[in-house]
Amino acid sequence: MNSFADREHAQGAQEAEMAFRIHARRNRLLGQWAAVRMGLSPEEADTYARSVVHADFEEADDEDVVRKLLGDLLRAGVEAEDTEVRNAMHEKEAEARRSLMGPA
Repeated sequence: MNSFADREHAQGAQEAEMAFRIHARRNRLLGQWAAVRMGLSPEEADTYARSVVHADFEEADDEDVVRKLLGDLLRAGVEAEDTEVRNAMHEKEAEARRSLMGPA
């Protein structure tokens, strides 16, 4: 890996890996947030958080996660709105980024 292109490629791969890890951590945190709102036990919350991570593989954007969270919250009898879920998503992404990369 002596050429600039090789180093650039390796850096791009590292950045893509970090983005994936941040995204997965965000989804896990979102799942835990929703689980608390739904009153799930710690074991159920862990399982649910993993299901939110897996739900993100259904589509390229975040809409699959938003739909899952909203649907699950509403089915559990918890009042929730799209903006609330999206705000939580934004907060949990910042939290995930800080936990993996440290403070900016």
